[in-house]
Amino acid sequence: MTKIITAAQMQALDRRTISEARIPATTLMERAGSGVVSCLEQRLGPVRGKRVTIVCGKGNNGGDGFVVARLLRRRHANVRVLVVTPTSELSRDAATMYKQFVRGAGKSSVYLYASKAQAQTLLQDSDILIDALLGTGLSATVTGRYAEAIDCINETGRPVVAVDLPSGLHADTGTVLGRAIRAFLTVTFGLPKLGFYQNDGIDLAGEVALVDIGIPPAYIDAVQSRTTLMTPHVVRTYLPKRLPSSHKGTFGHAGIIAGSVGKTGAAAMAARAALRVGAGLVTVAIPTSVNDVLEAKLLEAMTIPMPETKARTLARTAFDRLVAFMEARTAIAIGPGLSTHPETVELVRALTKQLDRPAVLDADALNALTGRTALLAACKTPPIITPHPGEMARLEADATPQTVNSDRIGTATRFARERGLFVVLKGARTVVARPDGVVAICPTGNPGMATAGTGDVLTGMIVGLLAQGVPSWEAACAATYLHGVAGDLASARKGQAGLISSDVIEEIPYALKLMRQAPSSETNEKMRNDPM
Repeated sequence: MTKIITAAQMQALDRRTISEARIPATTLMERAGSGVVSCLEQRLGPVRGKRVTIVCGKGNNGGDGFVVARLLRRRHANVRVLVVTPTSELSRDAATMYKQFVRGAGKSSVYLYASKAQAQTLLQDSDILIDALLGTGLSATVTGRYAEAIDCINETGRPVVAVDLPSGLHADTGTVLGRAIRAFLTVTFGLPKLGFYQNDGIDLAGEVALVDIGIPPAYIDAVQSRTTLMTPHVVRTYLPKRLPSSHKGTFGHAGIIAGSVGKTGAAAMAARAALRVGAGLVTVAIPTSVNDVLEAKLLEAMTIPMPETKARTLARTAFDRLVAFMEARTAIAIGPGLSTHPETVELVRALTKQLDRPAVLDADALNALTGRTALLAACKTPPIITPHPGEMARLEADATPQTVNSDRIGTATRFARERGLFVVLKGARTVVARPDGVVAICPTGNPGMATAGTGDVLTGMIVGLLAQGVPSWEAACAATYLHGVAGDLASARKGQAGLISSDVIEEIPYALKLMRQAPSSETNEKMRNDPM
């Protein structure tokens, strides 16, 4: 896992690197600029002959931009620099980099901001735009020429590469400070910033690429952060090994309590996902009258019909049989498609108090616990809960989906700590929190996964890993990451608009294959950054 840090922590790292490691700020700028150019060409191809406009502010972010301009010119790009401030106001280091650029390119390549119309004309006549206006230290509302420049950049429709973070975005909260750049790629330095994974930052940052600018590893080790970014290299270590002598019993028996009339699909998808992620055996407990439907949908999983209500949901009288069902399984999932029938709600509450093994609670199991979250304390093994923002709001007193989404990291962390369990708060950049306050953010997944059933797939993947003996934290992180990778693979094959949950399930084996093929050694993302 890679640490995610605040702007203040990043600024402290920079200061320490300059003062103690005696690495000049200009050297850090050179490395930052080189990283931006490398990432740009990896995503957009060679820049030779392309018209690239770099928009620079007066601070060190602008200094990075001047370095980018100089390096792009060496690669024979048609480079123009728009400076949104008098050059006399440039910071000392930015001024140094400005002079180096002008020495090679001449002042004819530099345009001083004169008007919005001038900026619009210059930017529209570009193939690629580089945002080097404002850095991580921004805390005030963007106004004046900077606001106009941001508007002009966004209006072009051209691909925008943000240097360190999109200008106008609060580096910690991910909120927009008046105006903010919408980037397709953000090249950030040292460590990723909290704002990329919260609020507007999720949409505005685009793809985030991390560049090592030479901050000493010991300094990074010393940074106190309990918020991390999942990496493929670490997720790989969480996956169970499959020895030649293995058999189906080796990989556990997942039990899923799910389904009701009209909602057998949720149960089926959870079961198939558990099998696809590697569980040796899967059995679904289902209301009697819909058992035949589920059996037709599932070829590899087993089913057990259970007593039901007149509404064809699981009945309270199924309690004893379901307790025996849970005791015979390695891990349990409760919730997909259960319904909120009063008798079923009562049943779920009673079963929750009986949980004594690894378990995941989702969907209607969480709805059943609305106003009764104290029942979770009775679980002998801390469960994993997988709410979306609406379900999380129902579990949290005085919360709404809006307040949950405005502080996803804080909400998940607080609930995990207070209830002593694991929280997988679903959504764009899913947040996984554990009882001791450590949080991991998932960078995988795409908007095509905003469709019915993907939550059931995730539940199945988690219980499938739990059944194989993967500990709760590792199972929650690995399943979430793999779920996103499978969604990304499905999107690459079929596009986002028509993506359905079954597409994600079918890609799970390929996601696993990719993870197992990942190199064992890490590059920029060091395992020592993991606070676990």
